[in-house]
Amino acid sequence: MDRWYELENVAEVDSPALVVYPDRIAENIRRMISLAGRPQRLRPHIKTHKMSAVMRMQLAAGIDKCKCATLAEAEMAARVGATDIMLAHQPVGPKIAKLAALAKWFPDVRFSAIVDDPRIAKEVSDACGKAGWRIELLVDLDIGMGRSGIAFGPAAIELYRLIARLPNVSPGGIHAYDGHIREPDVAHRDSVCEQEMRSALDFREQLLAEGLPVPRLVAGGTPTFPTHARHADRECSPGTCVLHDAGYGRQYPDLGFVPAAVVLSRVISKPAKNRLCLDLGHKAVAVDKVDVPHVVWLDLADTRTIIHSEEHLVVETPAANHHQVGDVLYGIPWHICPTVALHKQAVVAREARAVKTWPVDARDRV
Repeated sequence: MDRWYELENVAEVDSPALVVYPDRIAENIRRMISLAGRPQRLRPHIKTHKMSAVMRMQLAAGIDKCKCATLAEAEMAARVGATDIMLAHQPVGPKIAKLAALAKWFPDVRFSAIVDDPRIAKEVSDACGKAGWRIELLVDLDIGMGRSGIAFGPAAIELYRLIARLPNVSPGGIHAYDGHIREPDVAHRDSVCEQEMRSALDFREQLLAEGLPVPRLVAGGTPTFPTHARHADRECSPGTCVLHDAGYGRQYPDLGFVPAAVVLSRVISKPAKNRLCLDLGHKAVAVDKVDVPHVVWLDLADTRTIIHSEEHLVVETPAANHHQVGDVLYGIPWHICPTVALHKQAVVAREARAVKTWPVDARDRV
């Protein structure tokens, strides 16, 4: 069995820990570029890794654009050399002035943000005017997810026209995220994706017919990445695939990415003959959904979560009698993105050894 995750010097690594494997991250970056055809078509979402070290790996591979969810992520990306940064989260409250200031602090970076509300577009324009700078705004189009964005129609057209008229912002194009498309069957996923994107394409055609500039169409996440990659008219913004996780690994084996991060835990108690208590509480691994495992263990079969609290994870397994208190276990998180945000640093593993740590620079919310 390929035990790529095991560390020879694991006795030196405290637990719980997030462990990352740069060689496997590099493989996922290569896979991203291969699917997209060239690095210039990629705008990866950096909410997954939140690490300047991983950002540098993407930059070294020729990926100089990114999408982010927080201003902390945007600032981290700017500091390490990204040249085109999009905030894929409509700025509200103090974030509007902070975004304008951030854009001015890094004059060589092309900043943009998404909006779906005319009032916010005006407030961003006003804040940029006060800062003596300008940024691009993309209309966030709801193509079926129902989480954020504006539906294609007269209101969306008028919002784009407004952005074109405002003095301190420029129209940056269209953002169309399709995170609701999760069909495991590849053909069905492709079909639904193509159908849902129709409104975004129609929106773009109407804008162009009016003579409005539409510099870019930013589309999709990781599950629909291969579908969008086949169309040269858009930027692709996968995120999770750079580290990958158990959730996407099980649901979308067709994507071809490899897990590049694990959580490392130790047995801290054996409360019953078929139970193990681990030091992997809510503060070390994210709880995504109640009906899925929080972790898929790489060296522990047939597990069932019994208790998950702040500092403890109790699992039932018939293999419990094969483990002692102090034993190390490795697992792939079901959802890696929020799990990374729980850790101040990640242990870096090369050639089966923990060699250093990488700070999770952008884990702060603002």
